[in-house]
Amino acid sequence: MAESKKKQTGAEAEAGSKNSKAAQDGDVETEGKSASDPGKQNSGKAETKNTEEKKPEAKTEQADEEDRKTSGEAPEAEDETAKLQEKIDHLTDQLQRQMAEFDNFRKRTEKEKSSMFDMGARSVIEKILPIVDNFERGLATVPEEEKDDAFISGMDKVYKQLQTELDALGVKPIKAVGQKFDPDRHNAVMHVDDENAGENEVVEEFQKGYTYKDAVVRYSMVKVAN
Repeated sequence: MAESKKKQTGAEAEAGSKNSKAAQDGDVETEGKSASDPGKQNSGKAETKNTEEKKPEAKTEQADEEDRKTSGEAPEAEDETAKLQEKIDHLTDQLQRQMAEFDNFRKRTEKEKSSMFDMGARSVIEKILPIVDNFERGLATVPEEEKDDAFISGMDKVYKQLQTELDALGVKPIKAVGQKFDPDRHNAVMHVDDENAGENEVVEEFQKGYTYKDAVVRYSMVKVAN
Protein backbone atom coordinates (compact mmCIF):
# COMPACT_ATOMS: atom_id res chain seq x y z
CA MET A 1 0.00 0.00 0.00
CA ALA A 2 2.77 2.39 0.90
CA GLU A 3 4.57 1.60 -2.33
CA SER A 4 1.41 2.09 -4.33
CA LYS A 5 0.85 5.47 -2.73
CA LYS A 6 4.43 6.49 -3.55
CA LYS A 7 3.90 5.57 -7.21
CA GLN A 8 0.69 7.60 -7.26
CA THR A 9 2.40 10.57 -5.67
CA GLY A 10 5.25 10.33 -8.17
CA ALA A 11 2.79 10.25 -11.06
CA GLU A 12 0.97 13.28 -9.81
CA ALA A 13 4.28 15.12 -9.35
CA GLU A 14 5.30 14.24 -12.89
CA ALA A 15 1.93 15.42 -14.25
CA GLY A 16 2.24 18.66 -12.37
CA SER A 17 5.72 19.16 -13.77
CA LYS A 18 4.43 18.60 -17.31
CA ASN A 19 1.61 21.06 -16.78
CA SER A 20 4.01 23.66 -15.46
CA LYS A 21 6.30 23.17 -18.44
CA ALA A 22 3.32 23.46 -20.84
CA ALA A 23 2.30 26.64 -19.12
CA GLN A 24 5.79 28.04 -19.46
CA ASP A 25 5.87 27.04 -23.13
CA GLY A 26 2.52 28.79 -23.65
CA ASP A 27 3.86 31.92 -22.04
CA VAL A 28 6.93 31.81 -24.25
CA GLU A 29 4.76 31.40 -27.37
CA THR A 30 2.51 34.23 -26.32
CA GLU A 31 5.54 36.41 -25.75
CA GLY A 32 6.82 35.41 -29.19
CA LYS A 33 3.57 36.32 -30.78
CA SER A 34 3.55 39.56 -28.88
CA ALA A 35 7.06 40.22 -30.01
CA SER A 36 6.07 39.54 -33.59
CA ASP A 37 2.90 41.67 -33.44
CA PRO A 38 4.68 45.11 -33.27
CA GLY A 39 6.27 44.30 -36.59
CA LYS A 40 2.91 43.60 -38.11
CA GLN A 41 1.50 46.74 -36.53
CA ASN A 42 4.41 48.81 -37.87
CA SER A 43 3.87 47.24 -41.31
CA GLY A 44 0.16 48.19 -41.22
CA LYS A 45 1.03 51.72 -40.23
CA ALA A 46 3.54 51.95 -43.06
CA GLU A 47 0.96 50.75 -45.55
CA THR A 48 -1.58 53.29 -44.23
CA LYS A 49 1.02 56.04 -44.51
CA ASN A 50 1.87 55.04 -48.08
CA THR A 51 -1.84 55.06 -48.94
CA GLU A 52 -2.22 58.50 -47.42
CA GLU A 53 0.83 59.70 -49.36
CA LYS A 54 -0.66 58.31 -52.57
CA LYS A 55 -3.96 60.19 -52.05
CA PRO A 56 -2.46 63.72 -52.55
CA GLU A 57 -0.77 62.43 -55.69
CA ALA A 58 -4.13 61.16 -56.99
CA LYS A 59 -5.75 64.47 -56.12
CA THR A 60 -2.98 66.37 -57.92
CA GLU A 61 -3.43 64.26 -61.04
CA GLN A 62 -7.20 64.79 -60.89
CA ALA A 63 -6.72 68.55 -60.51
CA ASP A 64 -4.32 68.58 -63.48
CA GLU A 65 -6.84 66.67 -65.55
CA GLU A 66 -9.61 69.10 -64.55
CA ASP A 67 -7.34 72.04 -65.46
CA ARG A 68 -6.70 70.48 -68.87
CA LYS A 69 -10.42 70.00 -69.37
CA THR A 70 -11.12 73.57 -68.23
CA SER A 71 -8.43 74.98 -70.51
CA GLY A 72 -9.88 72.94 -73.37
CA GLU A 73 -13.44 74.04 -72.61
CA ALA A 74 -12.55 77.77 -72.35
CA PRO A 75 -12.02 78.31 -76.13
CA GLU A 76 -15.18 76.33 -76.85
CA ALA A 77 -17.13 78.54 -74.42
CA GLU A 78 -15.69 81.67 -76.03
CA ASP A 79 -16.64 80.41 -79.49
CA GLU A 80 -20.16 79.62 -78.29
CA THR A 81 -20.44 83.09 -76.70
CA ALA A 82 -19.25 84.73 -79.93
CA LYS A 83 -21.81 82.75 -81.95
CA LEU A 84 -24.61 83.71 -79.58
CA GLN A 85 -23.58 87.38 -79.70
CA GLU A 86 -23.50 87.25 -83.51
CA LYS A 87 -26.98 85.73 -83.54
CA ILE A 88 -28.24 88.39 -81.11
CA ASP A 89 -26.78 91.16 -83.31
CA HIS A 90 -28.38 89.62 -86.39
CA LEU A 91 -31.81 89.33 -84.74
CA THR A 92 -31.51 92.87 -83.35
CA ASP A 93 -30.71 94.19 -86.82
CA GLN A 94 -33.69 92.32 -88.28
CA LEU A 95 -35.98 93.69 -85.57
CA GLN A 96 -34.80 97.26 -86.16
CA ARG A 97 -35.30 96.89 -89.91
CA GLN A 98 -38.79 95.49 -89.45
CA MET A 99 -39.68 98.29 -87.04
CA ALA A 100 -38.41 100.88 -89.53
CA GLU A 101 -40.34 99.22 -92.35
CA PHE A 102 -43.50 99.12 -90.23
CA ASP A 103 -43.08 102.81 -89.32
CA ASN A 104 -42.66 103.69 -93.01
CA PHE A 105 -45.69 101.55 -93.87
CA ARG A 106 -47.76 103.30 -91.18
CA LYS A 107 -46.75 106.76 -92.43
CA ARG A 108 -47.35 105.76 -96.03
CA THR A 109 -50.75 104.32 -95.15
CA GLU A 110 -51.76 107.46 -93.26
CA LYS A 111 -50.63 109.60 -96.18
CA GLU A 112 -52.56 107.44 -98.64
CA LYS A 113 -55.68 107.59 -96.46
CA SER A 114 -55.38 111.36 -96.22
CA SER A 115 -54.79 111.59 -99.95
CA MET A 116 -57.79 109.38 -100.69
CA PHE A 117 -59.95 111.49 -98.37
CA ASP A 118 -58.77 114.67 -100.07
CA MET A 119 -59.45 113.18 -103.49
CA GLY A 120 -62.96 112.20 -102.44
CA ALA A 121 -63.60 115.60 -100.89
CA ARG A 122 -62.27 117.34 -103.98
CA SER A 123 -64.54 115.28 -106.20
CA VAL A 124 -67.57 116.26 -104.12
CA ILE A 125 -66.53 119.93 -104.07
CA GLU A 126 -66.15 119.98 -107.84
CA LYS A 127 -69.76 118.76 -108.14
CA ILE A 128 -71.05 121.31 -105.64
CA LEU A 129 -69.34 124.33 -107.23
CA PRO A 130 -71.67 124.46 -110.28
CA ILE A 131 -74.59 124.66 -107.84
CA VAL A 132 -72.89 127.59 -106.13
CA ASP A 133 -72.41 129.22 -109.56
CA ASN A 134 -76.11 128.85 -110.32
CA PHE A 135 -77.04 130.46 -106.99
CA GLU A 136 -74.77 133.40 -107.78
CA ARG A 137 -76.10 133.81 -111.31
CA GLY A 138 -79.70 133.58 -110.17
CA LEU A 139 -79.27 136.08 -107.33
CA ALA A 140 -77.35 138.44 -109.61
CA THR A 141 -80.36 138.72 -111.96
CA VAL A 142 -82.82 139.70 -109.21
CA PRO A 143 -83.90 143.36 -109.47
CA GLU A 144 -83.07 145.57 -106.52
CA GLU A 145 -86.70 146.16 -105.62
CA GLU A 146 -87.42 142.40 -105.43
CA LYS A 147 -84.56 141.46 -103.12
CA ASP A 148 -86.84 141.81 -100.10
CA ASP A 149 -89.14 139.13 -101.46
CA ALA A 150 -89.49 136.14 -99.12
CA PHE A 151 -88.51 133.62 -101.77
CA ILE A 152 -85.44 135.61 -102.89
CA SER A 153 -84.46 136.17 -99.25
CA GLY A 154 -84.74 132.44 -98.58
CA MET A 155 -82.57 131.54 -101.59
CA ASP A 156 -79.97 134.08 -100.46
CA LYS A 157 -79.86 132.51 -97.00
CA VAL A 158 -79.36 129.01 -98.49
CA TYR A 159 -76.54 130.36 -100.65
CA LYS A 160 -74.80 131.98 -97.67
CA GLN A 161 -75.16 128.82 -95.60
CA LEU A 162 -73.58 126.78 -98.42
CA GLN A 163 -70.69 129.24 -98.60
CA THR A 164 -70.19 128.98 -94.83
CA GLU A 165 -70.03 125.18 -94.91
CA LEU A 166 -67.58 125.19 -97.83
CA ASP A 167 -65.39 127.66 -95.96
CA ALA A 168 -65.45 125.40 -92.87
CA LEU A 169 -64.28 122.48 -95.04
CA GLY A 170 -61.32 124.53 -96.28
CA VAL A 171 -62.77 125.61 -99.61
CA LYS A 172 -61.71 129.18 -100.36
CA PRO A 173 -62.48 131.41 -103.37
CA ILE A 174 -59.48 132.56 -105.43
CA LYS A 175 -58.94 136.30 -105.60
CA ALA A 176 -58.91 137.45 -109.19
CA VAL A 177 -60.01 140.99 -110.14
CA GLY A 178 -57.25 143.50 -109.45
CA GLN A 179 -54.66 140.75 -108.90
CA LYS A 180 -51.64 140.08 -111.08
CA PHE A 181 -52.25 137.17 -113.39
CA ASP A 182 -51.07 133.90 -111.82
CA PRO A 183 -51.01 130.93 -114.21
CA ASP A 184 -51.10 128.58 -111.19
CA ARG A 185 -54.51 129.99 -110.14
CA HIS A 186 -55.96 131.86 -113.13
CA ASN A 187 -57.11 130.71 -116.54
CA ALA A 188 -56.92 133.60 -119.00
CA VAL A 189 -59.59 133.28 -121.70
CA MET A 190 -59.38 136.87 -122.95
CA HIS A 191 -56.82 139.67 -123.27
CA VAL A 192 -57.66 143.33 -123.53
CA ASP A 193 -55.77 146.59 -123.94
CA ASP A 194 -56.63 148.74 -120.95
CA GLU A 195 -54.62 151.86 -120.13
CA ASN A 196 -56.22 152.05 -116.69
CA ALA A 197 -54.99 148.53 -115.73
CA GLY A 198 -51.47 147.35 -115.16
CA GLU A 199 -49.68 144.82 -117.29
CA ASN A 200 -50.97 141.27 -116.81
CA GLU A 201 -53.60 142.49 -114.38
CA VAL A 202 -56.89 140.64 -114.10
CA VAL A 203 -59.65 143.08 -115.04
CA GLU A 204 -62.65 140.75 -115.09
CA GLU A 205 -63.69 137.36 -113.75
CA PHE A 206 -66.06 135.15 -115.73
CA GLN A 207 -66.10 132.18 -113.36
CA LYS A 208 -64.94 132.09 -109.77
CA GLY A 209 -62.12 129.74 -108.89
CA TYR A 210 -61.67 127.82 -105.64
CA THR A 211 -58.94 126.09 -103.65
CA TYR A 212 -59.20 123.19 -101.21
CA LYS A 213 -56.44 123.08 -98.57
CA ASP A 214 -54.28 125.36 -100.73
CA ALA A 215 -54.71 123.08 -103.75
CA VAL A 216 -56.59 124.46 -106.74
CA VAL A 217 -59.94 122.75 -107.25
CA ARG A 218 -60.99 125.01 -110.10
CA TYR A 219 -59.07 127.78 -111.84
CA SER A 220 -60.56 131.26 -112.09
CA MET A 221 -61.68 132.05 -115.61
CA VAL A 222 -60.53 135.66 -116.20
CA LYS A 223 -59.82 138.51 -118.63
CA VAL A 224 -56.29 139.93 -118.50
CA ALA A 225 -55.00 143.35 -119.52
CA ASN A 226 -52.00 143.48 -121.84
